[in-house]
Amino acid sequence: MATLHLADLGADVIRIEPVAEDEATDTHRLLHLMLGRNKRGVRIDLTRTGGREIFLRLAEQAAVIVEGFRPGVVDRLGIGYETVRNINPRIVYCSITGYGQTGPDSLRAGHDINYMACAGVADQIGVSGGPPAIPNLQIGDLLGGSLTAVMGILAGVVDAQARGAGRFIDVAMTDSLLAHSVLALSELTASGRTPPRGEDALSGGLPCYNYYRTRDGRYLAVGALEAKFWDRLCGALERPDLKGKGMVSGEEAKRVRGELQAIFEARSSGDWMRAFHDADCCVTLVLTLEEAMAREQTRARRMVVEKEVPGMGTFLEFAPPLKMSDSCFEPDAPGSRERTRTAEILRAAGYSIEEIEAFRAERIVA
Repeated sequence: MATLHLADLGADVIRIEPVAEDEATDTHRLLHLMLGRNKRGVRIDLTRTGGREIFLRLAEQAAVIVEGFRPGVVDRLGIGYETVRNINPRIVYCSITGYGQTGPDSLRAGHDINYMACAGVADQIGVSGGPPAIPNLQIGDLLGGSLTAVMGILAGVVDAQARGAGRFIDVAMTDSLLAHSVLALSELTASGRTPPRGEDALSGGLPCYNYYRTRDGRYLAVGALEAKFWDRLCGALERPDLKGKGMVSGEEAKRVRGELQAIFEARSSGDWMRAFHDADCCVTLVLTLEEAMAREQTRARRMVVEKEVPGMGTFLEFAPPLKMSDSCFEPDAPGSRERTRTAEILRAAGYSIEEIEAFRAERIVA
């Protein structure tokens, strides 16, 4: 998603894909369309000499290159950082991998679940006494492969403008997960160990920061960390005796959590949300994605974009999370994202129509 964020911020992103198209399920096709928003696409066979030459012609005019191959692949293809820098000294070249360009694990295969495991993050996610939980939000891919990468790229672009020289950015998704695990690290530094899964302050150990089941099988998220919010919660529950016990730990925390669970399970989620509507104590209903998208707050922030696409029906996607002055987000037509713009892109790079047709005939581009 790094290039999606850059495209949403106004960058002219050219997406380079293989000449041969992979078969995809409907879900993967829709994901491809969502991630291809506001980008231009071209299919190039980078294993061919002609394909390499086309890439380098495009790279000569580029400000940023983002790639996600294993270490060494782009160098073997002849399109690595040093090669590009020789023709474009201002290039910001970002390589995103699971484990980074160096170290004994650099060439190991992996996915988000592996990066979380290796960074010690997976061990912290889940309920006490249970197995690690798999979140439906790819933390390593999004935190490391997306946001950390964008941070480095934008810093590199600003630096290139100031110094006249670009740089290579080595992003390891595992490193990013590790670098952001500051809560677990603070506990480790303070006590010499990390708490068991589901028993740290913000992972289920505290009564004031937890999920509680209601009578109708829904869950309430209680985030009353500050004393004022906890006191208001206790007032709304008519349990003044629990004031001062929101941050207790150990067996006392288990007792308080048990009492709260018994209280919340006595009424439905609807009853509780009406009771807490004006209490201002950080209690919310755990929503499904469908419910979250339908919220008045979500609509007010214009976070859901809907378009009717011929042959596809209603196409849903999320708007960028940044709301900036003097900026108006306008997504391109979803149906256009599957079409490549080979001729347009290569013509802008200086190739003639005859050269482009020759590339197509040789299956160097598509």
